[in-house]
Amino acid sequence: MLKTTLIHPGISSALGRAGHGSTVLISDGNYPHSTSTKPGADLVFLNLRPGLVAVDDILAAVCTAIPVESAFVMRPDEGPEPEIFPIFRQQLDSVELTTLDRFAFYDKAREPDLALAIASGDTRLYANIILTIGVVR
Repeated sequence: MLKTTLIHPGISSALGRAGHGSTVLISDGNYPHSTSTKPGADLVFLNLRPGLVAVDDILAAVCTAIPVESAFVMRPDEGPEPEIFPIFRQQLDSVELTTLDRFAFYDKAREPDLALAIASGDTRLYANIILTIGVVR
């Protein structure tokens, strides 16, 4: 199902084993992976240092490998929209972002369909996204 120039072997392998309906979490540096991802999902750490690697850079690479059917983001309880949401919309083009509160987002990341979680070093708040893999046409 891959259509990519993505070269990270762990990410490529996990995406190659995933299929239509599987989900992929790309998370910021604050995300609690030990308690808020599905046990047994592949977990790749790209958090080299604070700020690296950024979630939008990971998203750009992942989007070269898979078709994205839907996307879920974590919204703050109050205040303005996170600065990364317009970047997500631009990168995902025609895919609408579905917003979930923090605990609903964590529940989504624990669902059986989570195939891969990618930890970034992104320091932007609410820079978390769950992608649902679509079909290759």
